[in-house]
Amino acid sequence: MLFMGGPSAAIAAGDLLVAPTRVVLDGPRGTEVILNNIGSAPATYRISLELRRMKSDGSLEDIAPESANVAEAAALQMISYAPRRITLPPNQPQAIRIGVRAPQALPDGEYRAHMLFRAIPEATPVTEQAPPGNGLSIAITPIYGVTIPIIVRRGALAATAAISDAHLTTAEGRAALVFTLARSGTRSVYGEVRVLKPGIDKPVVVARGIAVYPERNERAVTLPLPEGTELRGSATIQYFEDSESGGRLITEARVELR
Repeated sequence: MLFMGGPSAAIAAGDLLVAPTRVVLDGPRGTEVILNNIGSAPATYRISLELRRMKSDGSLEDIAPESANVAEAAALQMISYAPRRITLPPNQPQAIRIGVRAPQALPDGEYRAHMLFRAIPEATPVTEQAPPGNGLSIAITPIYGVTIPIIVRRGALAATAAISDAHLTTAEGRAALVFTLARSGTRSVYGEVRVLKPGIDKPVVVARGIAVYPERNERAVTLPLPEGTELRGSATIQYFEDSESGGRLITEARVELR
């Protein structure tokens, strides 16, 4: 069985571990996100809210605040969090408190911003000693971060999904399964894709963390396959909601893959 990477209970980048990887607020109560420094030295992180929109291939593009639409601007205004900068000793977790202050006149719908946890590198002293050969020496310090969606839902929202146009192709030199995942309704869909083959008890492909956000009616899903995975012929593609939301089957499609 092939498991494709996607959001899970926790996500790590560099020495930072963040859990959960997705927050949904559908009432007045807030929640917490836990950060943990899994490195061997103290580390400082800055927390901020960003705007990102989904593209047709499922990737996310950064949106400047001045380019925000009404729903995006509302998300930035209503989502509160603290602290905004922390220093963590090794193996020392800390909670980031997240709340929502929705205005009374806020229309029903889904509102989303993305919370960025970015490492702040330690300042290094600058020396005037020239490197051998009198060349120019540049030290590059990688700055890593983790981003998770913060979703606010207001009202009785619902969504459905459908799978179409499934076929095999080649992506970046590897065999891949491609299909269109369509969404309709008043909120996003999010869950797990499973691909079944006749005569095989377990799914041959499982891809977690597949979403279609409200700004899109559909997106392309591309699942690269490892060498030796044979999907040609009859197959069933299933899309389940995530286990925390109940794990129900959202949609499925029986396809002939070529």
